[in-house]
Amino acid sequence: MFRFPTFISRPVSALATAALVAIAVAAAPVTADAWVDPSTGLSHPTKVTRRAEIPEKNWLPGHRGVDLALRPGQAVRAAAGGEVAFAGVVVGVPVVSIVHPDGLRSTYQPVDPHVAVGQHVAEGQQIGTLSRVAPSARAAHDGLHWGVLTGPDTYIDPLTLLDAPIIRLKPVDGPGRKPF
Repeated sequence: MFRFPTFISRPVSALATAALVAIAVAAAPVTADAWVDPSTGLSHPTKVTRRAEIPEKNWLPGHRGVDLALRPGQAVRAAAGGEVAFAGVVVGVPVVSIVHPDGLRSTYQPVDPHVAVGQHVAEGQQIGTLSRVAPSARAAHDGLHWGVLTGPDTYIDPLTLLDAPIIRLKPVDGPGRKPF
């Protein structure tokens, strides 16, 4: 393990260690198993406007996915590679659904599809644009709703499929402190 010289105070050493860890995390390659945020194509979550609230029993109220900040007309990307299982309208809301090789199924709404059923898509590939559907047909939150199913009625929090966010620390420069 790396040791700092003894003339560096303990608080600075902890901050520097955290900075080195953050640099190592930022430089780590994305694994083949990693998914991407469908609103950005990045391997870590960006702006979540509503978190998942997966109920204990499927018939109970909850939020079976996450809402991501996105404006109508912006690109929506496949969170992972797979085959388009559905691209159409459900109760007035345009939806795209993809079945992935690991058996998971991801859904995106409201999305005007740029893909067709049976089409293979790659991770990060644009599958459509956020729809401009009328507000009455939209969910309570603006943006993209992204859900993931592990079985017919079993939902998981999609954010668990993404890498942890990248944290970058910068040295503190102020009275009595010197930058590294």
